[in-house]
Amino acid sequence: MSDEPSIPYTLLFIRQGSKLLMLNRDKAPAKGLWNGVGGKLEAGEAPLEGVLREAFEETEIRLAAASFKGIVWWESHGAPAVGMYLFTAELPEDEHYETPRRTEEGLLEWKEIGWVLSDHNLGVGEAIPKYLPAMLNEDCPYIHICRLDRNRMTGYERKKDWMGGGHDQTGAMAQASGGIRNMP
Repeated sequence: MSDEPSIPYTLLFIRQGSKLLMLNRDKAPAKGLWNGVGGKLEAGEAPLEGVLREAFEETEIRLAAASFKGIVWWESHGAPAVGMYLFTAELPEDEHYETPRRTEEGLLEWKEIGWVLSDHNLGVGEAIPKYLPAMLNEDCPYIHICRLDRNRMTGYERKKDWMGGGHDQTGAMAQASGGIRNMP
């Protein structure tokens, strides 16, 4: 078993105009909070494949593409760092997707971006307002590092430097775009 940090998850924010399709999760982690869609990569699955699969499973929207926007790392005292590949996708304005919609994962609903990012919004995970603006407004993928203590965020850092910052990102960009498969 390796002490290297792992990136076993994906997270996707689907945008349509000024709204994001958000999922209020019924299960941990993030139970009761609004979040994007995504989940755990399957053995041998590339991150882009995984996020498109998860998007369809959770929303029944079949996306042709998604844009890689970086990685978020969760660091907790004494535990190996765990990461998620971050993606965005656009749903055309003329494609109607009615919400609210109940799914096996929770409740899907379109939320205004301003609401998601509003100050003191306790309805979204506390890290989302930290990394989501860069995902929505910048083309460059970032590394977002969230430091936790007893499941509360105690620090946040955003980096453009893929080779610095304490985590080995060698190949992460290629893996996220489908070039490397997730190993079992």
